[in-house]
Amino acid sequence: MSDSKTALRQAAKIQRATLNEAQISDYSRRIRDHLIPVLKGKEPVLVYASKCPEVDTLPLIEWLLEEEKTVVVPIIQREDCSLRLSYLSDPAVLVPSTFQVPEPIGHEVPADPSEIQVVIVPMLAFDAAGNRLGYGAGYYDRFLARHPGLLTIGLAFSCQEFDSLPAEENDIRMDRIVTEQGVICCREDAE
Repeated sequence: MSDSKTALRQAAKIQRATLNEAQISDYSRRIRDHLIPVLKGKEPVLVYASKCPEVDTLPLIEWLLEEEKTVVVPIIQREDCSLRLSYLSDPAVLVPSTFQVPEPIGHEVPADPSEIQVVIVPMLAFDAAGNRLGYGAGYYDRFLARHPGLLTIGLAFSCQEFDSLPAEENDIRMDRIVTEQGVICCREDAE
C-alpha cells in the first residue's frame, strides 16, 4: 500500500503546484471563512502553522487571536515522530524549523493535549469519506490515536481531492474537510 500512497502523494503535490500565489491566498481566505462557523464555541484550537504551498493558516491564526480564542500550535519532535504542543499568542514568534514548518522556537509555552477540543490538520490529499494523506511520517495519526474524541478538521484545496484513498488501520479519518468550495461533513456524529 505504501507504493500507492507514495504515487498519490506525488499526484497531489503536482495538482497543488498548479495553483499560483494569488489563488493560494484567495482560496486560503475562503477556507478560513468556511471554517469560522465550524469553530464556533470550540477552543482551544490546535492549528498547524503552514508552509508554502499549503493552505495558509496565518490569517486563521490571526483571526482566532483577534477573537481572543486559545490557539495551540504543534512542534515536531523528529526523535520519536510525535508532536508536542505550545500555546501561541503572537504569530510573529513562528520561525521555520523542522521540515521548514513554522514553530514558536524559543517562545514555547507548553500546552496540555487533554484541553484541546479541535485539531486543524494539513493534508496532501483527501477523499469525501474523510481519508487523508499527509506527508507520510504519521505525526498527526499518532497524536490523534493517543487523544481520541477530538474534532478533526482537514484543510486542503479542492484540487487535492481524490475519488478514494487507501486507508490503513492506523490512519485517522477526518470529521470535516474544508476547501475553498466549502465544508465536507465526513462524520455526522462528530461535533
